[in-house]
Amino acid sequence: MAFDLVHYFAEQIQIQKPQLLGQLELDERKNHLLEINALTLGKLVSLWKQDDIKLYQEISHPDPLYVQDIARHLTTSPANQSTLNKTELELATTEILSLQLAELKQLDETGNFGKEGLRELILGQIEHLSGHADDWVWSTNELTELIGSKPIEEEEISLDETMKEFNQMVNAQNTAHDDVHTEVETAPQKNPGWAKVAEPIVALVVLWILFDALIKYVFH
Repeated sequence: MAFDLVHYFAEQIQIQKPQLLGQLELDERKNHLLEINALTLGKLVSLWKQDDIKLYQEISHPDPLYVQDIARHLTTSPANQSTLNKTELELATTEILSLQLAELKQLDETGNFGKEGLRELILGQIEHLSGHADDWVWSTNELTELIGSKPIEEEEISLDETMKEFNQMVNAQNTAHDDVHTEVETAPQKNPGWAKVAEPIVALVVLWILFDALIKYVFH
């Protein structure tokens, strides 16, 4: 596995650029710097895949205009959803990209990486970048294979809240059961439908028995 430049560059930004985005709150500043770090490093990976000779040349002999052009392209991209204003974003992007290129040059010189060594190092950052930024970052720097890599943060539910919801469910179920039970107990007794149909027949039978008894009594 390649050396983790994601965290290495993040640490170097804190050390070498302590004033960058210093007007922001601490947590907000940290989040924006990490976001831009992933944005620019991911762009370097994309540029290497597009033209490794050109990028290796820019690492070996940095050109401020080249850096500025890339930073402006990233800043003005329609896919860029950073909440920083464009001026702050372009400045921070330029500063961080310049730092990354300078660090890569130093690593190349001190470690004797050469072009092939840097290729392995830079392309190996895809694994380290995975999950470290929102999808718009990968759309902006064209590292689209990482889209969807950031884990979805699920809302943490406490045990107390879970038990509360469970008790509410049980109570609601018991209340519904009691209502049904009460309705069954208080419901009036209803005669079946066939009883109404049979009532006239029963009456006729009773009358016939009484009439027959009367005839026998009279003519006995």
